[in-house]
Amino acid sequence: MPERELTLAGRGAELPATLTFPDGRVRGGVVPLHPASDGSRHQFLFEHLTDTLVPGGLAVLRFDRRPSPTGADVPFATQADDALQALAALRGEPEVGPVPLGLWAWSQGAWSAALAAARSPGIAFLVLLSSCGVSPAEQMRYGTAEQLRRHGYHDADSLRELAELRSALEDARRDGSRREASQAVIDRYADRPWFPLAYVPRRLDPAAAWPDMDFDPAPILASVHCPVLLFYGEEDEWTPIEASVAAWERAAAAAGNDALTVVRLAGADHAPTFGGVHDRGAISRAYTEALTGWVDWQLGGR
Repeated sequence: MPERELTLAGRGAELPATLTFPDGRVRGGVVPLHPASDGSRHQFLFEHLTDTLVPGGLAVLRFDRRPSPTGADVPFATQADDALQALAALRGEPEVGPVPLGLWAWSQGAWSAALAAARSPGIAFLVLLSSCGVSPAEQMRYGTAEQLRRHGYHDADSLRELAELRSALEDARRDGSRREASQAVIDRYADRPWFPLAYVPRRLDPAAAWPDMDFDPAPILASVHCPVLLFYGEEDEWTPIEASVAAWERAAAAAGNDALTVVRLAGADHAPTFGGVHDRGAISRAYTEALTGWVDWQLGGR
């Protein structure tokens, strides 16, 4: 498979990228977007995506997520801008032409992918893994509570204290004047054996920010009109699956979008893998088969 190294000129950043072509005619193209935990274009699901879709006639353009100067998450709007820039660069390659182009995204990237699709009617399809239909703050409340349960801390007191901790963190991020009161809550519970599972810093940093904490995906999802394929691992420890599927179904109904497909992966986790392993050898075969079949359908392989 031919490859070409590129540099995307994002707003205020240059993003290294790798473009992989099929050996024959290009039938379509995909740009993958990143989870919060890994901004590299060489991550295992990006490489699996390339090796899986390129032989079927798709060009795949992977890029490194822009660095965050403060260490905080890159705002979803900025990630969506970079996704649209990558799609424009892919469209401009002479081998590509007017073929359908879509976005693939995993976890945090799914919020940004939906935002990009809501902005651009030129996006032909979305493939989203662990797409969360609630705000990041609500998602982290769910995910940290699930972490406690899975590590044996499922008693009512521990879950109540966790909820108080997460609420204190959110208060401090929304309003700096609440920082002292929030730090007092953290001090009260910092000696709990489950505290590392709460994903709350021991000391609150006045400069820390969470710009998309209260991002409401509902109006964005309702503005997506292209075909959407959603994957959820049934053992996902971070995504409230039922709430997310319901949010997408409400949005599709509001948008009049009858091209929503939901695939539940038995035994898979937040990634489409088994046992929490982030390795290509652990990827669900059902994920690969559903991915290739659905994308082929979208490109006219009916």
